[in-house]
Amino acid sequence: MKPHDMGVLFDQCAERGAATRFHLDRPFDLDPGTRTEYSVTQLAVLVRDFAGRLAAAGAGPGDRVAIVKDNHWDYDLLACAAVRIGAVPAQLSAHLPPDVLAVLLGRLRPALLVTTRALLENGRRAGHDPAGLADAVLALDGPAPGALGPDDVRGHDAPAPRSRHDDDPLVIHHTSGTTGAPKLVAHSTRTIIGKLARFEAVRYPRIGLRRDDVLANASAFAHGRTFCWTASVLCLDPRSVTILSRPDPDLSDPLLRARPPTVVEALPAAYVQLRPLTRRLDHAFRDVRLFISTYDAVHPPVLRAYLEASTRRGALWMQGWGQTETGPLTLRFHTRRSVRPAGTGSGARNLGRPVPVRTRLRVVDPDTLRPVRRGCPGLLLTRTPARALTYPGEADRWAAKHIDGWWSTGDLGIHHRDGTVTLLDREVDRTPQLSCLRTEDLLEDRLPGVLEVVVLARPGQAPLPVVVTEDGTLDTVRWRTAVTGLPPLQPPTVLTWRQLPRTGTGKVRRGALLRQLTGDAGTCGSGRWT
Repeated sequence: MKPHDMGVLFDQCAERGAATRFHLDRPFDLDPGTRTEYSVTQLAVLVRDFAGRLAAAGAGPGDRVAIVKDNHWDYDLLACAAVRIGAVPAQLSAHLPPDVLAVLLGRLRPALLVTTRALLENGRRAGHDPAGLADAVLALDGPAPGALGPDDVRGHDAPAPRSRHDDDPLVIHHTSGTTGAPKLVAHSTRTIIGKLARFEAVRYPRIGLRRDDVLANASAFAHGRTFCWTASVLCLDPRSVTILSRPDPDLSDPLLRARPPTVVEALPAAYVQLRPLTRRLDHAFRDVRLFISTYDAVHPPVLRAYLEASTRRGALWMQGWGQTETGPLTLRFHTRRSVRPAGTGSGARNLGRPVPVRTRLRVVDPDTLRPVRRGCPGLLLTRTPARALTYPGEADRWAAKHIDGWWSTGDLGIHHRDGTVTLLDREVDRTPQLSCLRTEDLLEDRLPGVLEVVVLARPGQAPLPVVVTEDGTLDTVRWRTAVTGLPPLQPPTVLTWRQLPRTGTGKVRRGALLRQLTGDAGTCGSGRWT
């Protein structure tokens, strides 16, 4: 079966006899209680039920339904319910600061906002009431001032499923927002389902899901990657799926041990947070044959820890590089051999080759926009039929990212003669002294035990390294040894994981961190392509 209509996806898979069992680390927000296990049939009932509730709350065909709540997979169930009634779901992360959420809701002007009482109260305390930016509000966890509660919409039959043209807006997501306010991104059925999810819904040798697979997913479920993942994984019908909404090692360990996964997909930040589990006796990753990561590169020590934790002879790591606007653009495969030796920082920023058949890449000078030769650094451009429709509320910004029929990724990199791509930096974050990303990989490799290194470019000054450790301390002798042979860097700032401003996908908000540490968020790049 190939995914097509997200509004009836769960119904179709249930009718086909899909046997996947879904196990949750906590109950859904849309179905509060104690249930943490579902069949596909039970999920289909839940989607139909909520389609009726959304209609009862006032949403209808063509309306935008904004969804913003705590991280969990029911983001996608709510989105499917909205699609079923002909509405366009907009999935917004609860990690967005209240002022930024207000900006995005202002661009959307949704007919309905689906949220929680805590998020409404948080926005009001900050002076940015989300309820004032939607025609109606539905609070999932009970009545709230100016909002409908669950009892107000319960028990309404779902309207008949509504279809839409493949090129009409299907769903709206937003970019990570590492360099400022995120951009809203509208995808159609043709782009996110026809070109992305269908590409994944194939049982490829080694990397395709099998019916006997046990899959674990620790992701940011408000983002476009999991909407696409939901479409493909339902059709591939693995034995079971474990959903980790909060990648806490102690909370996740019992759930993973109960059903040791054979395939793991997680955010780079989630891999970092769950890494201590790889060092425990009889750990849950021993049977993993395939690790999958998207959103951002995973640093070499983390790659190495998981691949060496698996007892599978041919354990593989599949890394995808892409954007919310385009989906995956390149694929890279890591093995135990490819991430050795330690201490070299090698390999993590080589993103592999463009996705076959679907993706073309071009590199131009970021200042003149003239093509550069293979092997020379420049601004990465792409052509892909999976490219989104527009930035809702920012059509001019969308148009400005097109260059002679190519799409600017905003990333600097090198397209090598062998066809592979190496990522250097975001254009806005570039510095003439070095590649911040490569330097981060090298320092993490030279400093075992460090959780993360972030190198921040500053105009007219040496780059500022930020080192993240468990306790916020760093041995100065180890640091001096680690930076031997590197271009000049400022003395390191040492922080704990929670002290860094992050996006909903766990990426460091570099501009916000620079402002936090120096009072100035000025960068060396132009910012033209952000």
